Amino acid sequence: MTPISARVPDPRVRRLAATLYGYAFLSELVLLYPVYALLFSDTGLSVWQISSLFVIWSASSILLEVPSGAWADAVSRRLLLCLAPLVSAAAFALWVIVPSYPAFAVGFVLWGAGGALASGALEALVFTELDRLGAAGRYARTIGRARTAETLALLASVALAAPVLAVGGYPAVGAASVLACLLAAAVATRFPGNRTPAPVSPAPSGAARTNPAATDPPAAATGAAGEPEPEPGEDDLGWWASLRAGLAEVRADPAVRSAVLLVAAVTAVWGALDEYTPLLARDTGVAAETVPLLLLLTWVGVSIGGLLAPAGERLGRRGQAALLGFAGLALAAGALLGRPVGFVLVGLAFCGLQLASVLAEARLQARITGPGRATVTSLAGMATDLTIIVVYAGYGLVATAAGNGVAFAVAAAVYPLVAVLLALGGRRRGVPAPGRGGQRAAAGR
Repeated sequence: MTPISARVPDPRVRRLAATLYGYAFLSELVLLYPVYALLFSDTGLSVWQISSLFVIWSASSILLEVPSGAWADAVSRRLLLCLAPLVSAAAFALWVIVPSYPAFAVGFVLWGAGGALASGALEALVFTELDRLGAAGRYARTIGRARTAETLALLASVALAAPVLAVGGYPAVGAASVLACLLAAAVATRFPGNRTPAPVSPAPSGAARTNPAATDPPAAATGAAGEPEPEPGEDDLGWWASLRAGLAEVRADPAVRSAVLLVAAVTAVWGALDEYTPLLARDTGVAAETVPLLLLLTWVGVSIGGLLAPAGERLGRRGQAALLGFAGLALAAGALLGRPVGFVLVGLAFCGLQLASVLAEARLQARITGPGRATVTSLAGMATDLTIIVVYAGYGLVATAAGNGVAFAVAAAVYPLVAVLLALGGRRRGVPAPGRGGQRAAAGR
């Protein structure tokens, strides 16, 4: 087994990481992102019609999240990662070929399905393969860099959308988005098809303990990425059995259940608030053309937060709780300041919250031991989506009554509360955080 503390990882680990970063970047390099609302409006849709499309998008994601996770546990995760961008590409092509409300609605269902196919399957594939290679301790830094690749792709989309739109209009922007999705599907074929659990051996210090009896269904290893998918073995689970296994693990294991809830609590609030940062920036009194510059501070913070995952792994539970508490206070202070300089604090808060989100995802993957890894991960995704909808509703009520700054501060107050619960939970159960000597072994699991 390759030592997790090795400075130079196994070439197979580097190959997996490179494939992941390329896939993450291309999947988010969608030039329609910054202009699709304009496309809807220019087609003649009213505000309420556009809002109804967002509801359709969210509903399709929530309804398909867990079933697709169970499918990822029952069949090839690599296959689902290939299909996901193809389904999204079909949505974008439909939008620019026949722009109309019905086409936009079907497109959002397809886009939601594409996101659901990749959600859960991607994290499960990466963790399982790293675990198989004896490098499960590298999960947080690997997924953190992937999140940074996604952020950079979003920034590139914003930068490229305007000139492409000026040259070729919405058809050109749509074609570029479809091309990026097709390239992402091609990159996905380079993911490994292994579903063989890691061998039994003592976990090095700072690594999550592997439970070989409760990982993915055993099958013949394929070796290098891109080789044929192994044939299902007699122990492989079907879709219904995978779904039941994932649900049963969340229901029966308090450690997994708390990790699922932590992912939702940490990720959902700042993920929802990000949609309102332009309104917060405008309230500082700057000119409209200055708003993107303030938003750039938040995206820089998100990018840095993903890159800080290796350092964040060294934080104990109380350290992660302190990170959450500080980020929440910084977010509230920056929002209430009501001045452009406040976005320095907002960017700092988003940096800490991105790091906390990556660490929460790593904690969840380390605690899953059953065969329904993608299903459990998808449950965390569904919980996050549902929480985001609650945040949207609450934000609308508070912002209408007291303004955007107060709404941000009220939402940010969740993080100090979560920090207290995280710190007290660790003291009560005596479970150290990931990266501090094996979570589940310390818990006597």
